[in-house]
Amino acid sequence: MENQANIEYISTDFAGEFEAQKNYDITNIKESDSSFDLIICFHVLEHIEDDRQAMKELFRVLKEGGKALIQTPFKAGDIFEDITIRTPEDRLKNFGQEDHVRVYSVEGLKKRLEQAGFVVQALSFAATNNNEGDERMGMKKEEAILVATK
Repeated sequence: MENQANIEYISTDFAGEFEAQKNYDITNIKESDSSFDLIICFHVLEHIEDDRQAMKELFRVLKEGGKALIQTPFKAGDIFEDITIRTPEDRLKNFGQEDHVRVYSVEGLKKRLEQAGFVVQALSFAATNNNEGDERMGMKKEEAILVATK
């Protein structure tokens, strides 16, 4: 995408783990209001302690009518989070990864995004090859992506 003349693409990373053009703190994005038509936010929010502030920032920097595509690991039921779980070992045990601070449910994340002002549609992608996932498209069995529109 970044090689197309009609598209301005900005890659970002906060912790410097990946090569990126910018390093944004998602809870305080150093861009003006209504800066982006599209935001792709995959596997970020489950790492952010103040996820509600991050969602407000995504809403702020998105243009009217713009979309944010959001994906995290999901589980059934309610969102599971506990701010007293601090060590990497305990986070791995409770959230599935050493640097996660919660596990969302699709409905729980949808509700939080709506509270930030978004209109949210949850899209579900089911595997087509014997329920093993679609490796070519990068989708696992029963993946969900939330489309959050401003």
